[in-house]
Amino acid sequence: MYVKICGLSEPAHVAAAVEAGADAVGFVMTRSPRRVEPERAAELAALVPAHVLTVGVFRGEDPETVRAAALTSGVRAIQLHGRHPHADFLALSDLGVTLVRAVDSGADLRCGAYDEDLLLVDAPHAGSGQPWDWAAVRGRPSGRWLLAGGLSPGNVAEAVAAAGPWGVDVSSGVETAPGVKDSALIEAFLKAVRGAR
Repeated sequence: MYVKICGLSEPAHVAAAVEAGADAVGFVMTRSPRRVEPERAAELAALVPAHVLTVGVFRGEDPETVRAAALTSGVRAIQLHGRHPHADFLALSDLGVTLVRAVDSGADLRCGAYDEDLLLVDAPHAGSGQPWDWAAVRGRPSGRWLLAGGLSPGNVAEAVAAAGPWGVDVSSGVETAPGVKDSALIEAFLKAVRGAR
């Protein structure tokens, strides 16, 4: 099970995610309580070993803004959240990074439909931290896709069983307050996922 820990902003939490076995870590460079500037994302990404994917998360920004932030931060993947058009993915394809399309369950759920490498299926209200009907998407997404939205150490095994994803993504579920990650919760989440396989 592929695991992404998103919304990281402190070196200690990046280290906790890497040490606990995360496959990817995300840095939010868009409007959010978890936002970090590209320069800060670069400092954090420099702490991440090559086998862990560093992801810059964007929502609604134009491709040139995304490109500039991605190049400054040095992330190895770009996640476009929301209903970005296919053209946005094509405009960034020359960067040679992993492209992630993050959408709600009402979108086209075929991984690769927009020339992305990974698909992330999120809650109807992204960032709310509220669990949703994970079982409703079971069998619908194709390819390499991650389940997100309302996941936590206490419910991720249930969510995986309900939706059958290739991977999972968590942000608010490993926080003690909006934007404040907790190393123990990050470790607990990874343990819960690995136990659910």
